[in-house]
Amino acid sequence: MTGETIMNDLSELQDAKNMAVETPRADGSTLWEIRTEEQPYAFLSDKKVDDKNRYGQKIDLLDLSGLPENRPLYINENPEVGCNPNRNKQHGFFFTADNCIGCHACEAACSEKNENPAHIAFRSVGYVEGGSYPDYKRMNISMACNHCDDPVCLKGCPTGAYTKHAEFGAVLQDPDTCFGCGYCTWVCPYNAPQLDPIQGQVSKCNMCVDRLEVGLKPSCVSACVGNALDFGVIENIPENRDQAKVTIPGFPDPEITHPNIRFQQITEMPEEMKRTDSMPVKYQKDEKGSYKTVVDQKKGRTRYWNLARLSSRENPLVLFTLTAQASIGIFALLFVGSQFGVESLLAFRDTVAYVPLTLFSFLMVSFGLFMSSMHLGKPKRFYRGFNNLRHSPVCREGLGIAVFMGALGLHVLFSLPANSVFQWLDATLFGGIFSELLPASWMTGLANVFGWLALPSALAGLYYMNRCYRIKARPFWNHWQVVTSFFGNMLSLGALVSGVVIVATLGWMDSAYSSAMMMAGILMLLGIAAESIGLMAHSRDLNSATHEGAASHFVQCTTFGKTYYCRNVLLGFNLLLMVGLLAFAGDGTIALIGWSCAGLLLLTTSVVGRALFYVLVIPTTMPGAFFWKNKGFEQHTRDIGLAEMPQVGGIPNAH
Repeated sequence: MTGETIMNDLSELQDAKNMAVETPRADGSTLWEIRTEEQPYAFLSDKKVDDKNRYGQKIDLLDLSGLPENRPLYINENPEVGCNPNRNKQHGFFFTADNCIGCHACEAACSEKNENPAHIAFRSVGYVEGGSYPDYKRMNISMACNHCDDPVCLKGCPTGAYTKHAEFGAVLQDPDTCFGCGYCTWVCPYNAPQLDPIQGQVSKCNMCVDRLEVGLKPSCVSACVGNALDFGVIENIPENRDQAKVTIPGFPDPEITHPNIRFQQITEMPEEMKRTDSMPVKYQKDEKGSYKTVVDQKKGRTRYWNLARLSSRENPLVLFTLTAQASIGIFALLFVGSQFGVESLLAFRDTVAYVPLTLFSFLMVSFGLFMSSMHLGKPKRFYRGFNNLRHSPVCREGLGIAVFMGALGLHVLFSLPANSVFQWLDATLFGGIFSELLPASWMTGLANVFGWLALPSALAGLYYMNRCYRIKARPFWNHWQVVTSFFGNMLSLGALVSGVVIVATLGWMDSAYSSAMMMAGILMLLGIAAESIGLMAHSRDLNSATHEGAASHFVQCTTFGKTYYCRNVLLGFNLLLMVGLLAFAGDGTIALIGWSCAGLLLLTTSVVGRALFYVLVIPTTMPGAFFWKNKGFEQHTRDIGLAEMPQVGGIPNAH
């Protein structure tokens, strides 16, 4: 392509842009309110368009979407369609690492256009470095949303706030639909969605589709002073570029989402590249010349307690998961055991305490759901959590737990007529009218129906609770240990609460309770054993791994090392204690004291373990070395109070 041809194309685009700006609307305003002083380099210049990208995805998105060619985007509430001839093709970013000087002009331009506060940045610049003087080398990385072919944020979002548009292939997010759960920030490998704890909602890069409509590149690209960033139809390598790689040191596995970004990096880098943020991660070159993630023991192997840092934004989820699992365990033990004729449970079901205990289980799961709503940035919009049942495990988890709660509530309600206290109150206060209208045999049958409905919905909710954390972008969670932990806590905590009530009730009635105590003890032992097996396998696998999950385990063994090992010691001691109690203690006073100690140890290890589960995870995200993108700086602002000053860019750990 000659220089004259390029200038002619740019002139045409400039004319089209001016026409778009100057076209009057019915209300007298212009078509799009954009800057009119853009330089020639700010205009798109795509001519050639491939049929498919390297992943086999069609670049012409109309063929995939079936949408009309000239669908309005209603930019600035304007129904007019822009002049870009490639508006229905998949676009993407091109980044040349050799050209990036780390000036952060792209960050500033993006934040200016989107009017972002100091603590939110849709585009960020980090860097990795390696070598030593005089052969020191640094590679800057500018990263925003990559508008992927397979956007995991769209699939994960429970509210349906994300849409993959045929226009330019942009993955757009509606902050007004979002209720601030932050799940998209978990599943995205690129840290693209930004959760604003102050506003209680997520927002992200929108590809500057308003500029694309009139043939302009995104603001970040137009502002790049080093010609490091470029933009256009994906696979159309821009001028002055030779490469279109899909990986670069520090970039997550592109197979997770098939991102629409291409890299060029020709300068030879050292064998080892280090991050300058607080993440204990570095990158080493393998025999194929690619860089793989390894653990960087930058802070040594000293162990600390750091008990205060166990408290995090995810505290409501700690309570939600534990109480929901305990509630399911309580109900499963009581209902299934009595249905299958377990003598002690049949005896307990005939007591006045059965309904209160099942009611307590109902209250526990209700409290859990309430806490999960308190985790949201906008709790009043909790009902939007069922908008994406087709894809989101969060939706399915919430639906399963909600159905379980409803069925359990009805089970409790229809169990009342068979309760002796209810019958006495009915006879005393109402002359037995309810007993006549609601025969106990009929109501017991209905109670059993809703009990059998509650059980599979509870297990489905628990299964999808596990699926919520099987995230490729968070290798520390993406392990079958999550299953053993969740189901183990269901057994152990459910048996603990049930055992306390059943033993106390049967003891008060002078009935034999040894078999009930033994059964509860066996279930507690099985739950702790399952959790322990998962934890040992998790530790073994992460000790031999090199990804961010291994880095999380390193933090677990150092930054929280004393807490972690203390929890493990207590867990092992509890296992031995329960084995001893089951083998030798019987049902005397010593047994009761021993089981009480075992229960307290179980509660302690469960809460501490679940808190560690949330605070340790390191995502597979790009390096962030500056201010709010540096997790170490972010924690520092919270520790010393700077997070209360919004201009710093750090924010309190809550919303």
